[in-house]
Amino acid sequence: MTYRGHFRAITVLGLPLIGGHLAQFAIGLTDTVMLGWYGVEALAAVTLAGSYFFVLFLFGAGFGWAVMPMVATAAAEENETSIRRSTRMGLWLSLLYAALVMPLLWWAYPVLILLKQEPEVARTAAQYLRVAGWGLFPALLVMVLKSYLAALERTQIVLWITVAAAVVNGITNFALIFGNWGAPELGVIGAAIASVVTQIVSLGAVVVYAVRSLPEHSLFQRFWRPDWEMFLNVLRLGVPIGLTTLAEVSMFATSAVMMGWLGPVPLAAHGIALNLASATFMVHLGLSNVATIRAGNAMGRRDGAHLEKGAIAITAMSLIMSALTIILFLTCAEPLISLFMEPDDPQRPAILAIGVGLLAMAALFQLVDGAQVIALGLLRGLQDAKVPMVMAALSYWVVGIPASYYFGFPQGLGGIGVWLGLVLGLACAAVMLMARFWLRSVRALNAPAQ
Repeated sequence: MTYRGHFRAITVLGLPLIGGHLAQFAIGLTDTVMLGWYGVEALAAVTLAGSYFFVLFLFGAGFGWAVMPMVATAAAEENETSIRRSTRMGLWLSLLYAALVMPLLWWAYPVLILLKQEPEVARTAAQYLRVAGWGLFPALLVMVLKSYLAALERTQIVLWITVAAAVVNGITNFALIFGNWGAPELGVIGAAIASVVTQIVSLGAVVVYAVRSLPEHSLFQRFWRPDWEMFLNVLRLGVPIGLTTLAEVSMFATSAVMMGWLGPVPLAAHGIALNLASATFMVHLGLSNVATIRAGNAMGRRDGAHLEKGAIAITAMSLIMSALTIILFLTCAEPLISLFMEPDDPQRPAILAIGVGLLAMAALFQLVDGAQVIALGLLRGLQDAKVPMVMAALSYWVVGIPASYYFGFPQGLGGIGVWLGLVLGLACAAVMLMARFWLRSVRALNAPAQ
């Protein structure tokens, strides 16, 4: 396949995935925007609660991520039995994990206090998590089933189900946060209920589609029967993927904790800037999913040349997106941040002053953040997860978090310093992961043909 063919194939497969990630992101963004209208204290609490929730969610999502390359490789080998087995055991592991971590969501308040958060913010965040935590069960199941469908290149349905979920979330939020349309005004709790409802609706839609459109896979027939061999295979791949994701997300969650030490206004500014950076990151994440699927297909066919050209094409597309984002964040910072606040909010000037600086730092890490997630996607497609996990942990926890603390507090740079540490951690990960893919993984796949 020519490079033009790769660009075309990546675009066709990737646009719905990018759109799906943006729609998924819109669910969290809706919470942030509406709670920002409701009050800065509510926004700060849900920023903290959201970071806490997603640390747990994204570790569990490792089982969904593991299903994607396994199904892609099995599809290339035309092995429908392996498709069913890996997906089913991904669902099993997701349910088991959610049950194990639910106590951490139910009793979040003492954990947040141990992290030295302000008691009132921690109390509100814990109230949110007691409700929103139940959404972990359907959310993880949806993650597995979306990965299964994406690996089979059924990305359009993934997009439309996520868009529908975003609409449901927006409507439910508007009703329950503010008490519109005769609903009670529940504030933060209303946002939590909306999140749970949204995840349940998403799960129902994706299950109905999978059962009706892919009956040959019989995903839910005799679902209770164990398949310990495949259970262990998904576990072995899913745990390092989950830990890799956990290492990165917990770096960002720790940055939220550090921003909380600076006060509610810096924490709110951090939440806004992080949401804007996350929106553009969804493009890179969608491209990373494409990298996983196409690398998994190449692995199933033992096609090293296809892998190399596809990797170059996907990396180039990520770099173009990074350049556009850098320009946007440096030239339109104030209008973007203003979208999250009421014009007459008395704390608006303070949040703007901090947020503009944070967006400048976000522009810096776009390049390295995109590069590291593309490398992770390619490596996952080849089911190479253990060494990348170590590389990521070193980058995020040995470099990123200590650097954030050092520049933010001993050096007195505040929020800018905290974000500078994020840049350094992501840059370290990008260099090591790209080096592993090009210097080892590509050569390994090409080895039998040499």
